Amino acid sequence: MAPTERIRVVLVDDHSVVRSGLRAFFELLDDMEIVGEAANGREAVAAVTALQPDVVLMDLLMPEMDGIEATAEIKRLRPETEVIALTSFIEEGKVTAVLEAGASGYLLKDADAEEVAGAVRAAHAGEVHLDPAVARLLAERLRHRSTAPEPEPLTERERDVLRLVGRGMSNKDIASELVITERTARTYVSNILGKLGLASRTQAALYAVERGLTS
Repeated sequence: MAPTERIRVVLVDDHSVVRSGLRAFFELLDDMEIVGEAANGREAVAAVTALQPDVVLMDLLMPEMDGIEATAEIKRLRPETEVIALTSFIEEGKVTAVLEAGASGYLLKDADAEEVAGAVRAAHAGEVHLDPAVARLLAERLRHRSTAPEPEPLTERERDVLRLVGRGMSNKDIASELVITERTARTYVSNILGKLGLASRTQAALYAVERGLTS
């Protein structure tokens, strides 16, 4: 990243004290800036449309429109904006729902400030970042389904792409590694998700790790 390029972040939380605390931390960082705030999902969608941020830190429980619905709408309107769920709890249904909606990360609000910053940087780079407890939960789900046959076998090139997804590579990095276009890499990832019955890139990465494909 060029020294002058800063990651543009929008904070979404219905508690102003949470937004104030996050803003105070981000103001200390040289590589990112808070460009807007929202107190509910509807405001979040409007803010993303107007401000076109790189990353959104999204609370899940909010009035008017919750974080899951807002995430889905943001990814529909502006797919290039990454969303990180930042919430107080781990509930399997909500974890799965927000990842299916397109979130690229899931953090708990007790995460330290550096971990939040790291998650923002990872999302901006096209990588996934999960709270360790969330990663364990999803990995356990994959373990339970690991004995089921794959609905449709992957091609050799799809396995190559899946291996790199499991290493946390972005589509751009995968394209460079395999000497293909970024659009082609994105298409491969989409095909992999469909064949394996997975809902998100995050689940694909965990699948690759669980199956030992990243070694």
